[in-house]
Amino acid sequence: MLLAIPNVLSPEQLAEGRKILESAEWIDGRATAGHQGARVKDNQQLPVDSPVARQVGAMILKALSTNPLFMSAALPLHILPPMFNRYSGGQTFGTHVDGSIRTVPGTNHRLRTDLSCTLFFNNPEDYDGGELIIEDTYGSKSVKLPAGQMILYPSTSLHQVTPVTRGTRLCSFFWLQSMIRDGGQRSMLFDIDVAIQRLGAEQPTHPSVVQLTGVYHNLLRQWAEM
Repeated sequence: MLLAIPNVLSPEQLAEGRKILESAEWIDGRATAGHQGARVKDNQQLPVDSPVARQVGAMILKALSTNPLFMSAALPLHILPPMFNRYSGGQTFGTHVDGSIRTVPGTNHRLRTDLSCTLFFNNPEDYDGGELIIEDTYGSKSVKLPAGQMILYPSTSLHQVTPVTRGTRLCSFFWLQSMIRDGGQRSMLFDIDVAIQRLGAEQPTHPSVVQLTGVYHNLLRQWAEM
């Protein structure tokens, strides 16, 4: 599943987040890359223990907790604290795949990375390049969303960020473990949920609304890992 989540952050939240992030101390992004990623990674990043990252990350997680599209599509069980990177002056991140298991900073808890998230803090016209290229089953997808929007995509995907040749690309990125490990099952549940919501809005008293809701929850009960 490759899904754009609109309006994750409001214009006011974006302005506040950008102001806070501009005052932060950034480091070489390769400091947090694995062996394979470090060879193709050229960007700046906030340290994982940065107070600024924690502050803006908490704002993002609070916003996502009330975002029905995100909750329906991701069915999150655990979410890693959001991280932040920026690209400018030709910086890029070559083709790579995200690590399958990550440790929650400051804990011994580990989670499986089922879905990757990239939330944009700049509008596309603010910089040249910087497209997130995701290798999908049906070919390569180029993603460059308006500020406040987020792309949700499988962590199994090969992906890259093209060189930023003008301006600055500022994003948050993070991973989550879903209650539903299998991507096909997760997509099926999302389709059913969307159909239920559409039918409920058009014909709220139709008996199929309750019937389909029962099917949805029975499948979720059967497939969920807690």
